[in-house]
Amino acid sequence: MKDAYSLILAAIEAGTYRPGDRLVESELAERFGVSRTPVREALQRLETQAMLVRDGRSLIVASLDHNQLAELYVVRAELEALAARLAARHASPEEVRVLGQMLEEDSASRSDPQALARSNRRFHRQIHLASHNRYLVQQLDLVHRSMALMAQTSLAAEGRSEAALAEHEKIVAAIASGDGDAADKALRRHISMAWETRLKLEAHAHG
Repeated sequence: MKDAYSLILAAIEAGTYRPGDRLVESELAERFGVSRTPVREALQRLETQAMLVRDGRSLIVASLDHNQLAELYVVRAELEALAARLAARHASPEEVRVLGQMLEEDSASRSDPQALARSNRRFHRQIHLASHNRYLVQQLDLVHRSMALMAQTSLAAEGRSEAALAEHEKIVAAIASGDGDAADKALRRHISMAWETRLKLEAHAHG
């Protein structure tokens, strides 16, 4: 049984609650079938993590401004690249095979941006775990939690899903061959392309 915190966080990550949405204690308790006390504690925890912000007496899902997004992508690129480099060194044959299987599953869902976004999170998480560095995994969890505050996935942009899958293949190939430099480079490029796509989405949204 998941706790209230995990349930609310998962709903934000899934886009059930989007930036700007108000979270009401009683509604959340009813929705998830839990009492109001753990919901209240979960909301306080999410507020301290800057996932929620106060709007008068209400708590709303936070949104990231352009500068916050830029800062997040810088940190993400560095940490993800390090995870890929360490995965190339430490991943077990089984972990590499799982990454390969994930690529096949991604190909099957390339026409569904939301499904692809979910599998993309799983793919990156698998690389984090394959780094075999618990402190790095913890930091990347924080980064990916903040990424849930983006209004939409960059994979929704035209042509991005196919390009992202090709980038994933290069990352897995580098990890499988034990080439840390290539894995680092491939993942940095992948994050750079995702950021470029998001900048284009932003420009269109405000254009």
